[in-house]
Amino acid sequence: MSFQTQSASAAFAETTDVGGTPVPAAFGEEASGLKSLLQGAGSFVVDMQVSLRHAGLRRVVVRGECNGPVDAPLVVVAGGISANRHVAAAPGNTEPGWWEAQVGPGRAIDTSRVRVLAIDWLGADGSLDAAIDSADQADVLAHVLDRLGVARVAAFVGASYGAMVGLQFAARHGARLDRLVAISGAHRPHPYASAWRALQRQCVALGRSEGAVTRGLALARQWAMLSYRTPEEFAGRFDAPAVLDDDGVARCAAEDYLESCGRRYASRWTSTAFLRLSESIDLHRVDPADVRVPTTVVAIEEDRLVPLSDLQGLVESLAAPARLHVLRSRFGHDAFLKEEAAVAGILRDALDSCTGGAA
Repeated sequence: MSFQTQSASAAFAETTDVGGTPVPAAFGEEASGLKSLLQGAGSFVVDMQVSLRHAGLRRVVVRGECNGPVDAPLVVVAGGISANRHVAAAPGNTEPGWWEAQVGPGRAIDTSRVRVLAIDWLGADGSLDAAIDSADQADVLAHVLDRLGVARVAAFVGASYGAMVGLQFAARHGARLDRLVAISGAHRPHPYASAWRALQRQCVALGRSEGAVTRGLALARQWAMLSYRTPEEFAGRFDAPAVLDDDGVARCAAEDYLESCGRRYASRWTSTAFLRLSESIDLHRVDPADVRVPTTVVAIEEDRLVPLSDLQGLVESLAAPARLHVLRSRFGHDAFLKEEAAVAGILRDALDSCTGGAA
C-alpha cells in the first residue's frame, strides 16, 4: 500500500439490440454476434430480468456504448448518478460525452489502445420505481459483459457513484477484473453526505406533493451543487454583495448560477430516477476485505461528500495492493471533472499495465 499527495447469477438477458440490429436471444449466438457487430464504436440495448437485492425480480432495459478496437483490453468507465453511457465522442456518436477530457484517442483512457464500455445506470430512465443499490448495478454490468462475450475486464475506472459500483464489482466479480481505479467514492456513504441527500430527496417529495415536480428537482440539484463544490470556489466566484431585485427581494451572487444548474438538470431527469439513484448511494455498502484486485484510489482533500479519512480507511483495509493519491482542488467532489491534468496523470499511470484483449 502506498500513498501519494499531489496538488492541484440472478439475471438473464432475453433480447438484445445492437445499433438497431436485432440479435438472436440464444446466449452463445448472441455473445458471438455482439462481439462481431460492435467493431470500433457501437451502441446496444439489452432487455433482461434481474433479481434486485431489495425489490426482487424485475424486467429492465440496459443501454450501453463501446468505443475502441474490438480486440483491445476492455476498460469499463462509470461516473456519477447523472452520468450516462456516452462517455466521449466516437465514430458512432460524435456528440461530446461527459468525460471528453479523459477518454478518446491519445487521452489518458486512450481509445486507440483500449476499448471503453459504459452503460446507463439501472433506473436512470425513470422506468424502475424500486429500491436499487450499487450491488444491483455491479451485477447488471456482469451480465452485460456475459452478453458481450467478455470474460475479463482489464480495468474498471469509476468516479463518484461509479467508484462505489466499481468497488462492488471488484468484491462480487473480482475474478474477472484486473484492476480498479476508484475516484472520490468509498466503501460506504458518509453520514454527512447521506444527510445532504436526504434533504434533496425531501425537496423532490415536496415538489411531487405540491404539483411542482420540476421545481422540486431543480431545488434538489441546487442543494447538490453546494455539496459537490467548496466554500473556497464560491468565495472566489461569487463574492459580490447581495442586491435587491425588482420586487425588493435580496439575491445573492450565486443564485443565478445555482438556478441555471437546477433548470438544466430538471429538464433532463425524472423525479423517480433521481430519487431511486440518490437512495442507491445511501444503500451502498462494501466490505473492503472483499476487494482482492489491485486498486488505485483517488481522494480530494476538500471533498465534503467523500472525506479523505474514509478513503484512507478504505485503502488500509483492502485485501490487495492499493495506492492512494490525494489531490487538492477548490472544486471539491467535482475535481474528477475539473482537474483534468492531475486526473489524467493518475489514470495514465494506473492503466499503463493494461495488456491483452477482451477475453
